[in-house]
This record gives sequence, C-alpha cells and structure tokens, in this order.
Amino acid sequence: MRILFAIKVIDSEPMGLAYLSAMLKEAGHDVRLVVATEEDPVAVARSYQPQLVGYTVYTGTQKHYLELNRAIREVVPGVFSAFGGPHPTFFPEIIEEDGVDGVCIGEGEYAIVDLVGALEGKRSLADIPNWWMRQDGQVVRNELLPLIEDLDTLPMPDRQPLYDAHPASRNSPIKPFLAGRGCPYNCSFCFNHAYGQLYREKGKRVRRRSVDNLLTEMQHVQETYPYRFVIFTDDTFSMLPQWLEEFAVKYPRVVGVPFWCQVRANLVDDHMVEVLKQAGCVSVSLGVEAGNDDLRNRVLKRNMSKDEIIAACDTLRRHSIRFMTNNMVGLPTGTLATDWETLEFNVRLRPAYANVFLYQPYPKTDLGEFALQEGYMLGDFDSVSDSVSDVTVLQFPPGEKRQIENLQKLLGVTVEFPFLRPLTRQLIKLPSNRAFWFVYKFWKGIALKQRIQPLQLSLGEWVRTITQFMRIKSQ
Repeated sequence: MRILFAIKVIDSEPMGLAYLSAMLKEAGHDVRLVVATEEDPVAVARSYQPQLVGYTVYTGTQKHYLELNRAIREVVPGVFSAFGGPHPTFFPEIIEEDGVDGVCIGEGEYAIVDLVGALEGKRSLADIPNWWMRQDGQVVRNELLPLIEDLDTLPMPDRQPLYDAHPASRNSPIKPFLAGRGCPYNCSFCFNHAYGQLYREKGKRVRRRSVDNLLTEMQHVQETYPYRFVIFTDDTFSMLPQWLEEFAVKYPRVVGVPFWCQVRANLVDDHMVEVLKQAGCVSVSLGVEAGNDDLRNRVLKRNMSKDEIIAACDTLRRHSIRFMTNNMVGLPTGTLATDWETLEFNVRLRPAYANVFLYQPYPKTDLGEFALQEGYMLGDFDSVSDSVSDVTVLQFPPGEKRQIENLQKLLGVTVEFPFLRPLTRQLIKLPSNRAFWFVYKFWKGIALKQRIQPLQLSLGEWVRTITQFMRIKSQ
C-alpha cells in the first residue's frame, strides 16, 4: 500500500513518523513524506496517489491540516485520511470534521499497521485498537492497546522519507535521537500528566531503550547521514542514574561526538554532571519556566525552589557544562510584572541562553483546561497559535498583552545584556513589529550555534543553517 505523510514545516525531526515509517516498511508498504516548505503536498498526492494519507497534528496546526486534507481528497478520491499526534489524542472529537476518516489516539506504531491491514481487507475497520473511526455515519470509539513496554522490540526509526523530502535535515551536521518515552512529572502545562491518565493501568509511563539499542541506531545514522553533534530530545535525559552510567562508558567509544540534552534542576548534582561530562555532554537545557515562585510551583506544578535552580546552575557552571534555561511568559494568573521577575531571575542565573516562549494552552492539560474554564482564553483551543513566539490567546489588561508579546522577543537578549533593561521596558510599549521578531531569532540563532551547539561550520553550512532557522516561525 502507498502511504503519504504530510508535514507543514520541519522545526525538529519528527521521530514519531520515523518509527511509523519503519513499522510500515517492515510490513511491506511504501512510504513517502512531503514537507510543505519544499513541495506542494497536493501536487505530490496527485502524482503519488496514496491509499492512506496521514497527519501528525499539534494544537494550533489542526486548521491547516484539515484544509490540506480536503484539498488532497479532491485530487485523490477515496483516500483514507488519518489524523494522529497530540491534538487528536487529547481532542479526538476532530473525527467529526469533514474529511477525517480515522483518529489515532496515543502510540501509533502497531495501530498504523493494523489500520493498513484493515484497509487491505484483512480485518474489520470497526474494531482497531487506538482508533476512533467514522463508520456508516457513526463514530466508533475503540480501546487503547497497552503502552509498548520494551522499546527495543521496535524497528530502528526510518529517517529516509524525511531526508528524501527535506535536504536541510539530511545535510545537517546535527542529528536528534530519542532514548526513551515518557516523563514521571506532572507539570500542569504539559501533556505528560494527561498521557499518564489516558494510559492508566496500561503500562509503565516511563520507558527507556537499552543503551546498546540506542547506540546501534546512532552508528547506523552516522554511517549513512554523518553528523558531528547530537541532540537528545528526551524530556529528562538524566533521570535514570544506572542507565546514564552505562551510557557514559559506551557512548564515547561507539559514537564519541559532543551532545546536548535536557535535565531537571532538582536532579542535578556533582555526580550526575560528572557522568554527563564523561559521556561527552557539552551543554544542557533546564526548565525554569517562571521567576515567580507562586507561578512556578502552584500554577505550573514544577515543585522546585529558586535555591534548587540556582544550585543546579552553579553546579553546571562549575563543571564547565553550558546551560540554557526554558521559560514562559503570558501565563494564566500571571502579569507583566511576574514576567519581568522571570527576566530578573535569569539575569541572576546567567545562562548561555535564556530561551523563552509565549505560553499556549493545550487541550486536556491541567493548565489549558483551567485557562479555558476560568475565562482566561480569547476563544477556544481552535484559536491557539501554532507558534510559541507569535501571539498569545490569553486575556490581559489593555496594553499589557502587547507588552508581554514584545517582552518574549526581547527577553533573551536583555538577559545577556542586563544594562538594556531600562530600554527594554520602553521598547515593549511599542506596537508589535518585525524588528523585535528579528532580534529574537537572530540572538537565539547566535547563542545556540556559538554556545549550545558549538560546531565549526563551513560557509555553506552557515548559510543553510541560518536560512532554515529564520524561516521556522514556531521556534
């Protein structure tokens, strides 16, 4: 069977689709990916004539994919349209939209293979686990399969469809890898808590590939698509000490290129950082989220004190591991004043880069539902932007909304150059403009490439990297 996946834009390699492609190819099917920034998905669908078209949908992109799906169905009559990813998982009512044949909830590896088998007539479409199906004008809601317990049983992620469709990813000297799935924490803004509730009594929430399995994949990618820097995209890479110590012994011998990962401040200590450095870690990211204690702990449920965050940053600095902080502004119950506290706290921390997003409320997250029910949102979840650096859908006092949106774009450079604080206070009062967006993107690009992902790039690599980075709206 011919399967086409369509993606609006690549801001990071879609590892979920890589796993789906590997499963489908292992079952004997043909898989193609189209990226809208590179090719017209409708034109590709017209020539490829897929029997199944699939979309991985994040909240904020659903309108785009629904419109694209309708256009593809006009040129490929009878194609089965499948929607998966975070938004359909937590808002499966998208099945009611015109042109949506099936919605995949949760993990999709076995679900997609079962679906294709049903489309080939090997089983009924009506009883496939993990799927909501439209059947004879009715919606059939099926149960979930248990979570995949042993991730080593999955085939190695198949990156070829992405690299065929997106030369920038293929040629990048930086490659992402995923060591496991799940996060044990219940931050109110994140999907992890809702995901745990969805799969309650259906398997362990946190799972990790074996070190050898991960390194086998990394060796294969290095042989086929060489890289010089690694990004581990796990929510908390360092949370399993025994696994990390084995990794620190084997990784330098088998792969041996510098890497970045995400850590959690309250888990950082001298031993953990020493193990990370032994492995080859040169930079990390850690979540600060908010400088205001009430926002960080009561609203966001981070359960982390300022002293813990300061101690973690001091430990990383002492071991010469560069760190970036992740922060949010425009939070429910927050104000411009509390967002300014976030700026001031980052000045105290002195990160290599202070990364900051505009908070976006997502369905079924505790904070997203709170924002909707308590009237903080302008509209509903269909109003949420697909960008975390554009506009907020939350309500704030007159004039404050614009200042918060502007502060998001100027916060990083102001943390780096604290003497700019008086100027920044005045600039954020101006109308939103492209100059602020350019400052945000320019400084982020410089900080990431010079500090967080330190690589010697050729002139051609610099041009490709800058071009790709500046065209991605959502970062």
